[in-house]
Amino acid sequence: MQAVPSEFLAIDRKERANRPFFDLDLRAPEVRTCDFEDVVIEFDPERAMSEAARCIHCPDPAPCMLACPTLNDIPSAMWLIEQGRFVDAAGIYHKTSSLPEVCGRVCPHEALCQGSCVLNKHHQPVLCGELESFTVDYERRTEGYIIPVGIPKDRKIAIIGAGPAGLGCADLLVQKGYEVTIFESKPAPGGLLVYGIPNFKLPKDVWGEKWEEYERAGVKFVPNTYIGKDKTIDSLFEEGFEAVFIGVGAEIDSKMKDTPGTDLPGVYEATDFLIRGNVDADQLPENMRQPLEVGKRVVVIGGGDTASDCLRTALRLGSEEVTCLYRRTEKEMPGGKKDRKMAREEGAKYRFLTQPVKFIAGADGKLAAVECIEMKLGEPDAKGRRAPVPVENSNFSVATDTAVLALGYSADPIIGKTTPGLEVSKWDEIIVKDKSKGSTSREGVFSGGDCVTGPDLVVTAMVAGRKAALAIDVYLQNKK
Repeated sequence: MQAVPSEFLAIDRKERANRPFFDLDLRAPEVRTCDFEDVVIEFDPERAMSEAARCIHCPDPAPCMLACPTLNDIPSAMWLIEQGRFVDAAGIYHKTSSLPEVCGRVCPHEALCQGSCVLNKHHQPVLCGELESFTVDYERRTEGYIIPVGIPKDRKIAIIGAGPAGLGCADLLVQKGYEVTIFESKPAPGGLLVYGIPNFKLPKDVWGEKWEEYERAGVKFVPNTYIGKDKTIDSLFEEGFEAVFIGVGAEIDSKMKDTPGTDLPGVYEATDFLIRGNVDADQLPENMRQPLEVGKRVVVIGGGDTASDCLRTALRLGSEEVTCLYRRTEKEMPGGKKDRKMAREEGAKYRFLTQPVKFIAGADGKLAAVECIEMKLGEPDAKGRRAPVPVENSNFSVATDTAVLALGYSADPIIGKTTPGLEVSKWDEIIVKDKSKGSTSREGVFSGGDCVTGPDLVVTAMVAGRKAALAIDVYLQNKK
């Protein structure tokens, strides 16, 4: 329910809708490609108030709120921002989101809240994503934010994975007084937020300050611990944990099966490329500390957000000719339009209806070219997307020094293999009996995020973690 005073609802919606719109301010492409700093120039208070005043305050339930996986009360936040009550607005977001400063930056707003804004019909939508991150950034700099910790229950819960799902779960559990320990296979917390999303989309200092909130709330962190190898879920129960939440994401890169040359020097998987290209050495796993060797010509194969991140990373690493190869047309690309637009502004090229079939070595044994074949679109596949069909005798080569395979991700099978009684799908995704609770086939074991759904959004993983936290609380209360 919106917190807007009743007398305010008599606003002139037409006047608000016709107020001037100013798009996000971005650093110039020739400047931002010289570093890994944030691309977006954040709002100042006056700009934030002006933008929030464009909200016409639709009757409950507002379309933007319904389109948000967290059900953020966006209209109430807009009203508070318009009044200059930025900290109060931040409080609105904290009620329903564990990561508002992250979601405000990395959510595909054009497909969620912003895309559902009724102003899209005849005007430009309210920039609610940027306003969300502005409020929590303002709060952090002026007053700080403390996760409200509940009365200690002296009951331990283990969370596997320090990414969005695990963080959402930990946030609500400490608020209910549980002792929470997060186990993470990598050296630093954050999961995808650190090791997947480049700094120019989510600055590491923003995440670092967010993690300090968890530390102050008493969340324990155990790094470099691979559940399934170093420990098992059964051993966690033996150590006294009364419930376990699995939020390990989907971090196994999809392969180009039966494609010769993928093992050549100069061919990288997207995860390896992004982690080594964006993360400080002290946060890198030991097997990823060797510097990247990125040539002047780079091709990125794939059409999702990860492909855009790889294209933009390659440009920042000094590559001069960066091209995306995609086997369908741009219309079928799953990645966000905003990221593709910025990639193009920065110098990336796109070559559609193109399928690599072979990676070719040069005289030095390193990658020198990619042999491709032209494609055409055939009948729709099972998901409704038109399937790409090879065009006979259309082979051609693209000279390149570096290729990055950004083909998607799948779940790690190790937890399913090392946890008796835990049901997983044929794709190694954990099966939950009730998505609103994250309960699995093993008593006391809950799960959510990409390891359940396959690759999805940061916000949906975080929401799944929060739902599981509430279910864990009920489970342990009943168990007591």
